[in-house]
Amino acid sequence: MRLTDTQRQTIVTETARTFGPDVTVRLFGSRTDDSARGGDIDLHIEAEGDAAALLDRELKLYARLIRRLGDRRIDIVVHPRGSAPRPIDLQAMRTGVVL
Repeated sequence: MRLTDTQRQTIVTETARTFGPDVTVRLFGSRTDDSARGGDIDLHIEAEGDAAALLDRELKLYARLIRRLGDRRIDIVVHPRGSAPRPIDLQAMRTGVVL
């Protein structure tokens, strides 16, 4: 996994602060490949809530991460817990690393 301990802890802390303690956050995509270079930070989040509330939290999390991690490319995919998974959710669940 190509995140520093500080980056990982920041993501975990800010995600729990924004979505609550029962949230699951995974890193997926190119940052899970230790042999690759560069790439954005792809996060998959499973949380409780309706679409409007989850979108609001997603935007808050994005702003908090940019402030704490600096201006970098961060993609956030939010999956409402209990809903049918989309292809991107299945990919993240299969290949992602829970932080």
